[in-house]
Amino acid sequence: MMVNQSSIQTLLSKEQAILIAHYYVNAEIQQLAQDTGGIVADSLEMARFGAEHPAKTLIVCGVRFMGETAKILSPDKRVLMPTLEATCSLDEGCPSDDFKTWKSHHPDRTVVVYANTSAAIKAQADWVVTSSIALEVVQHLHERGQSILWAPDQHLGRYVQHKTGADMKLWEGECIVHREFQAQSLIDLKARHPEAAILVHPESPLNVIELADVVGSTQHLLSAVQSRSEKIFIVATDQGLFYAMQAAAPDKQLILAPTTGRHATCQACGSCPWMQMNSVEKIEEVFNQPGHEIYLDEALIDRASRPLARMLSFKNNYLNRQL
Repeated sequence: MMVNQSSIQTLLSKEQAILIAHYYVNAEIQQLAQDTGGIVADSLEMARFGAEHPAKTLIVCGVRFMGETAKILSPDKRVLMPTLEATCSLDEGCPSDDFKTWKSHHPDRTVVVYANTSAAIKAQADWVVTSSIALEVVQHLHERGQSILWAPDQHLGRYVQHKTGADMKLWEGECIVHREFQAQSLIDLKARHPEAAILVHPESPLNVIELADVVGSTQHLLSAVQSRSEKIFIVATDQGLFYAMQAAAPDKQLILAPTTGRHATCQACGSCPWMQMNSVEKIEEVFNQPGHEIYLDEALIDRASRPLARMLSFKNNYLNRQL
């Protein structure tokens, strides 16, 4: 079914709505969001943009925890998603009841959870962090003698632990996209492209991270492609980011880091299957079909908003100290 962009623009205006898309959704949605006055960003910036924008309705194109985070930060706004079935292996791999039990076994630890979690997990945390601020938050806590209970991404947690030396107990979750990047295959690919810079998202295994020239969040990797002098980049993250990278640096060559190798196969193969459940056709459906709205209990929103607010305050203070 063909969807006319102008008809979506008309619907957005009529409903006082704005499109908010993640870097990992398909290029058609990213372009549509930009063309209609919305944004393409990482999960935190998506939620912040939605909270600050005057639109009464936020259409969040990504996975469910992103819609929930937008609702937490914009409780008075209507939050719709092209599909509520788009989940995340990190979210799915950290059930609220199991996490509550695990937390009860470590009552003296400060609970730090990654943004890629449900509202129910965030509500049990002391801090919520994104990949762009995780190192700084944990370093801050470590310097104050606090031990950490970390969930759910074990690879990001192990990287943070390695960099900070913090006492951390790690939940054993992982992203099905980033876990598949292969160190030996990356070494082999680098040998064929010795002039290339290697960019790695920290949800990747530590032996892959150790090969990187740049480690960072989606926004950090995007900035690296723009600012670095290399002309070729081997990129270990979801290839949905390539659209924004190519638009920002059209003269650069991008190569997806290997997700297969000796005796290895891939399931996600560099692309999140849940992100790909979003489509322009489903965006049009959110206005006239039920089953697209994010609902959260007010008490849950209140509890989940506190660790998010703590992170945002820390981030603002941290950035001010850097100026």
